[in-house]
Order: sequence, then C-alpha cells, then structure tokens
Amino acid sequence: MRPKVILFGDSITEESFTNGGWGAALADHFSRTADVVLRGYSGYNTRWALKVAARALDGVCEDGEWPLALTVFFGANDASIHDRSSGFQHVPLDEYQSNLRSIISFFKERWPTTVIVLITPPPIDEDGRLSKCRNPFGDDASGLPERTNDSAGAYAKACIAVASESNIPVIDIWSKMQQFSGWEKSFLRDGLHFTAPGNKILFEEVVKKLEESGISVDTLPVDLPPFSEIDPKDPLKAFER
Repeated sequence: MRPKVILFGDSITEESFTNGGWGAALADHFSRTADVVLRGYSGYNTRWALKVAARALDGVCEDGEWPLALTVFFGANDASIHDRSSGFQHVPLDEYQSNLRSIISFFKERWPTTVIVLITPPPIDEDGRLSKCRNPFGDDASGLPERTNDSAGAYAKACIAVASESNIPVIDIWSKMQQFSGWEKSFLRDGLHFTAPGNKILFEEVVKKLEESGISVDTLPVDLPPFSEIDPKDPLKAFER
C-alpha cells in the first residue's frame, strides 16, 4: 500500500487541491510514491479542529498503518480580532497554543512514527481584507479589517514556540512570505488566501521540511514497476515480482 501524507487545516488547506494549489502540487510531486490526503475545513480554528480531529481522520489509514507525514495548518481563524465581524472564530492566544499541543499529542499517540509538521498562520494584507472580503455572517461598522498582520504574527510566533517545545518541524510561512517585496498582492488574493505564487511558496517549504525529516521522492519506493522496466518482448514479466 502506498504511504500517505495528510494535510489537516482550514480553508487554505481545503482549497489546496485547486488549480495551482500547494496540495495539488504535493500530490504531483509524490506521484507513484505516496498518496496526499486532503482534510481541510474552511473557517475552522484550533478549538473546532481539536473537537473533530478523530472524526475527520477516521478511516484515512487502515489499522496498523501510519501516515508518513501530517501537516497541521491552523491559526488564521484563531487570530481573528475578537470584537470584529469574524470574532466568533477567534481563539485566545494561550488557548490556541494549548489546542495545538493537544492536537499534536492526539496524533503522536495515534501514529507514533508520523512526521508532524506545523504551519504558522500566513501574513495578512489588511487592505486586501477590506477591499475584497465581505463577511457573510455579519457587518462590522468599524470599517476595520477582521484580521490584522500583527495578530497573525503573534499567533505565528506562538505556533513556532509550540513546535519547538514539542520537538517537531514548523514552517514559518508568516515570515517567509514577507521576505519578498510586494508579498501582499503577489501571494494573497484577498488578503488571506493564496494566489498561485503564494501556493508555490508553501509547496516548496513543505517539500523542504519533509526532506529535512527524511521524506523524499528520491528515497521512497515507486508503486509498481515503472514503464522503463517493462520488457517490450515480455511485458507481463515485470508484474510477476
């Protein structure tokens, strides 16, 4: 059976299999070596993710089978400003960290050898949130964005701290994207969700982090004989192994 790489997160994970998405790129990258399994839930925060983790991943692996890797990508919704239009998604910073610890513990106990990779919330283009996003659940008369980059940065730092104390890999996408000039419009289509170039940045970071953890297409066995090993004079011989 092919090993699995599981993507567990919010809307940025849910839409990662769209055209140009980072999840789709991972599936292509691991073609014939691993199955990339999508478990993305738009709008979810860590409080909700912790509540549904067992149900969300139920049946993903057979008994005794453990995934190669699992990405955990929450925080963008937790970091929503509590008294603005997306306040119902807000999770206080200390609870966010506690929830991440519990999510990590749950998966470590369930799949002891699985490489768990945390991903920080991304940066926020506040102008993009105001001009392109209208929250369907209510209006905020303040005229202020429901998310800020400062808040996202605080949650990113908290995510990194949890990864460090848990001794697991982390991708600081909040900092990585801001290393590039014009990141606001280049990488974010609505101030939060990724453009194709933004997806590419995360895809490359995930591949790099997995390789650092010993998971590489160069070392994973290919599923079934490759075409180059099939003898034109006796094609079925390759399938007898």
